This record gives sequence, C-alpha cells and structure tokens, in this order.
Amino acid sequence: MARLNKNKTTGKQGIVLEPHQVILRPLVTEKGVHHSSELNQYGFEISPMATKSDVKHAVEELFNVKVLKVRTQARLGKPRRYRFRQGYTKDWKKAIVTLDTESRIDFF
Repeated sequence: MARLNKNKTTGKQGIVLEPHQVILRPLVTEKGVHHSSELNQYGFEISPMATKSDVKHAVEELFNVKVLKVRTQARLGKPRRYRFRQGYTKDWKKAIVTLDTESRIDFF
C-alpha cells in the first residue's frame, strides 16, 4: 500500500509506492528483445507517479538484479477513432533500465 513519507534531505512530502505498484508491466517488443540481448537494457511501463529512484529500487527488489542506470519517458496518448467518436489513448510512463553485466531478467 502506498504511504505518505517526508524526505529528510529535501523536506518535501510525497507518496512512497511499493515495488509492485511502481512497475505495471514489462514491455516485450522486437526492439526491447534486441536491447535486452545486446545492451542488457529492459523496458517497463511504470506508474506515472514513480521516480527514477523508485524504479531502481523496485527492479532490484522484484528481480534480484543490480541496476546501473534508469531512463524515463512520459508518453502522450495517441488520437484514436471509432466510427464517429474521437478520443485518445491514455498517457503513460516508460522506463528503460540498464542492468549490470552479470545480471539478467528472463521474461520468457
């Protein structure tokens, strides 16, 4: 369960998410499989409230690996049409996680 916590260094108050709340699902695409095999990088859809440090902590705890770097992207929803109705898909947040050379995650 998420809880409110005050950061001791900055003094700001914010929500602390549990690891299973941070990572929503892995992104298994052709490009993602190539990055995982060649560059040891993995893509995840994450919570829009999650920070880079939240993602690092969650991946290390859930998959028992060592994370070197986390890069995040805020993706905008795409316009979609169904018959005469127009709308957008939801906005979402993506994280690319680079692991240590000894660490691997097996999705399959």
